[in-house]
Amino acid sequence: MAKNNPKKEDSKAEKPGVHKDLEGFEIKINEFGEVTTSFDVDRVNEFLNKNLEDKKLKSRDEEE
Repeated sequence: MAKNNPKKEDSKAEKPGVHKDLEGFEIKINEFGEVTTSFDVDRVNEFLNKNLEDKKLKSRDEEE
């Protein structure tokens, strides 16, 4: 018989903390295996370009 764990149920209801620029961003996988998001891909890429350093490009710059 399965045990009912109330802590697991509570953790599902809580949403993780996110950067203020990504408030409302949701990502899901539909029944066909396609990834769907609440934001346009260009908006997500713009955020990543602004806030993350590309490790591959960093190593290229060091070589030059």
